[in-house]
Amino acid sequence: MFRIQPQDPEPLFQQLAGQVKEAVGQGLLQEGDKLPSVRELARQVTVNPNTVVKAYDLLEQEGVIYRRQGAGCFVTGKTTNLGLPERRKRLGQIMAQAAAEGGLLGFDGPAMQDALAEQIRKLHKE
Repeated sequence: MFRIQPQDPEPLFQQLAGQVKEAVGQGLLQEGDKLPSVRELARQVTVNPNTVVKAYDLLEQEGVIYRRQGAGCFVTGKTTNLGLPERRKRLGQIMAQAAAEGGLLGFDGPAMQDALAEQIRKLHKE
């Protein structure tokens, strides 16, 4: 389910955390689902276990997962525990980055809007 792209400039732990959040957003991971153990996931994606710990720490901090001592990490069912202002700020940052990347690839505004609309349709299976 999870894949790491070592050549990607995004830190590995953020790649993992982002993929977990994406899986939750798409409904592939649901409330109560258990995530792989740190060692198991590190072995799957061939990274240092500390990288997985850092990703899980971030996900726990954001309220996406919770830990049960001796049992592992589980999906909370929430996508985040951040307040609306912080969520809007982060969404703006993500959209700014996507627009910049789209521009560098030579796409104009309408083409980028179409691509975003397509991704939203896929996410919500409309």
